[in-house]
Amino acid sequence: MNSIEDKDESIISHIEAFREMLIKCLISLGVVIIPMLFIAPKGLDLFIKLLIKGKPVELNYFSPVEVFLLQIKFAFVLDLILCFPFIIKQVWTFFAPALYENERKFIKSIVLTSFLLFVLGTVFCIFVILPLIINFGISFATQNIKAVLGISNVLNLSLWLTLAFGLMFQLPLITYSLIKSGFVEYKTFEKMRPYVIVIILIIAGILTPPDILSQVLLFTPTYLLFELGLLVSKIKIKKEKNG
Repeated sequence: MNSIEDKDESIISHIEAFREMLIKCLISLGVVIIPMLFIAPKGLDLFIKLLIKGKPVELNYFSPVEVFLLQIKFAFVLDLILCFPFIIKQVWTFFAPALYENERKFIKSIVLTSFLLFVLGTVFCIFVILPLIINFGISFATQNIKAVLGISNVLNLSLWLTLAFGLMFQLPLITYSLIKSGFVEYKTFEKMRPYVIVIILIIAGILTPPDILSQVLLFTPTYLLFELGLLVSKIKIKKEKNG
C-alpha cells in the first residue's frame, strides 16, 4: 500500500516540477517581451538594412497596420531567442536528476554545440543566403519591369529561412550523436548517402518556399554538414580505438 502511495506522490511531484518549469519559462517570455516591443522597431529597421544594403531596391508596405504587426512578430522572435538559454536551463534542470553522470556530460556538450550550430546557421542565412536570394530576385528587373518588394513577404521569408537554416545546421550533431550513442554505425551512414541526399532534399523542399534557388541553397550546406558529421565521427572513432 505504501509503495503505491509513494509512486502516486512521485508522479504528483514530477507533474508539479514540470508545471513549475513551464511557469518559469512562460514568465521569462512574458517579462522579456516588454522591452523587446520597444526595441523591435529599430531592430526591424536594422535587419532590413542588412538585407538590402547596397541593393537598388526598396521595401513597401500595403496596409496601415502591416509594419506594426511585423514589429510585434519581430519582437516575439527576439523574445524567444533571448529566452532560449534560460528555457534550455530549466528543461535541463528538470531532466538532469533522472540521468547518469556520463549522460549528463554528453547532453551538456550536445546542448551547447546545438546552440552554437543554430546561431551559426542563422548568421550564415542572414549574411550569405538572404542577400543571394534578394539579388537573384531583383536581377530580373528591366527598364519596363521594376522590382517592388513587399516588406511582409521579405520578412516572412527571412524569418522562415533563418529558422530553417538554424534547424538544418543541427545535422552534423545529429549524425555524430547517433553514431556516438551506438544507434547507427558509421558504416551504415556511409552506405545510406543516397537516401540521406533524398531526405535532405525533401526536408529542404518542406522548409523553404516553393522555388528551386532556396531549396538548393539550403540543401548544399546541409549535405556538406552531414559529411562533416561523418568526418568528425570517423576521427573520434579512430582516437578511441588508438586510445
